[in-house]
Amino acid sequence: MPHANQGSSVVMERINRSMTTGCLTSLIALIVALATGLSWLAYADWHARRVNSERRQSVASSILRQARDTADETARSLNASHTDDVDALAGVIGKHTGSPLLTYDRSRHEFTARLAKQVTYETAGGLLGGGSDAVSRCLDFTYTRSQGDTWMPHVKVRDDDLCRPATDIGQLSRLARTRIQGIEVHALTRASAQKALEPTGTLRTYTVKDVVRRDGTAAVSVLIASHDGTVSQCYTITRSVTGYGAGRQTTTAAPALSC
Repeated sequence: MPHANQGSSVVMERINRSMTTGCLTSLIALIVALATGLSWLAYADWHARRVNSERRQSVASSILRQARDTADETARSLNASHTDDVDALAGVIGKHTGSPLLTYDRSRHEFTARLAKQVTYETAGGLLGGGSDAVSRCLDFTYTRSQGDTWMPHVKVRDDDLCRPATDIGQLSRLARTRIQGIEVHALTRASAQKALEPTGTLRTYTVKDVVRRDGTAAVSVLIASHDGTVSQCYTITRSVTGYGAGRQTTTAAPALSC
């Protein structure tokens, strides 16, 4: 009987040792699998962040490159205009840059056009998957007339906060254009334009200065103030007076140096 007990003990010891070895092997395999999975996830996240950083930098560079191209093109148009009329020159700058905010410093013979540029790009998928993001830049386009009567362009990146009033005025100018084109041509007067732009008369965002009719058009001169009251810009909203339908198709809004 002692031999039988010893035999059973040996068998149980072998079984226990086998089970321990099996559990240890399984545990090691599990740890290796988890470590491999975590390493892969960490790499995927690192790679996605690297790709997104490169894409963001590429988009930011493209914004500046396009801005410089626009500045150069505008300067060429200014030089080709052969005019000293500041309103005409302002029209050239506004057309090329699309800036909602335009000023002129007579003492320095310098125009400044301010606007925000934003470009959306697709992001690479990391732990949370892909999506989209955007790069914004607040830009000042300046055009200075040298002693040789040549317009020299310059682009400067400004703090994003400085562009918020300009963006606000741009949105307000588009709203003004929509409301002005909704007025019947025969009823387009200073009072009707002011009523259309400021129905409640309490916001003080729009101030209509004049309505001038000539050569088949009606030009509404309006001062637009940003909602925070820090910036204001004169705008000329022009539309055809040949008919309501035509007026809707030809209504334009452009920044002006005075109103």
